[in-house]
Amino acid sequence: MDKIIKYFPSLTDRQKQQFEAMYPLYEEWNAQINVISRKDMEHFYEHHVLHSLAIAKVMPFAPMSEILDVGTGGGFPGVPLAIMFPDARFTLIDSIGKKIKVVSDVIDRLGLTNTKAQQIRAEQLDGEFDFVVSRAVTTLGEFVPWVKKKISKTQYNTLRNGILYLKGGDLTNELFPFRHKVKTWDISEWFEEEFFETKKVIYLPL
Repeated sequence: MDKIIKYFPSLTDRQKQQFEAMYPLYEEWNAQINVISRKDMEHFYEHHVLHSLAIAKVMPFAPMSEILDVGTGGGFPGVPLAIMFPDARFTLIDSIGKKIKVVSDVIDRLGLTNTKAQQIRAEQLDGEFDFVVSRAVTTLGEFVPWVKKKISKTQYNTLRNGILYLKGGDLTNELFPFRHKVKTWDISEWFEEEFFETKKVIYLPL
């Protein structure tokens, strides 16, 4: 929790309480379903919560923005972003039912009234969104066709609507087809922990 407060010092008391409540909730669920690897629970705030919040450094979502988290898994990056931006609206989807069961319970117990979770594939989902967020569910080339028709034409935010993607490693080949549009940020610009050395936020306007 200290790391969250360190990098986001202007959190409200309510936000601090919600972030603090996340760990015991995931610990409880992890005892039943392996949502997060046991080993990784030691680094829960750094590897999952703070990593998700790197998107907040790029895009402070405007009130009423509609955000879709595709392949949310245990609720990342969607749940931390929903806490950070209580006036934006979040839809978290995953094709695996047991993961959505966990996410739905976490949303409910954190009191995230701006967030809903649904078991569905991105291609089957109706509706339009300002941004699609995700954490390395596949290559960007495979991901874009799933979501490109889901992006709204109405603009509320400082960046044009599109995809905000969390990924690490050498992305040269993966990003080459999008080189004229894509923008990347090194997460290590904001967070000093070694974990973030090769990790990036990728932005692709659509």
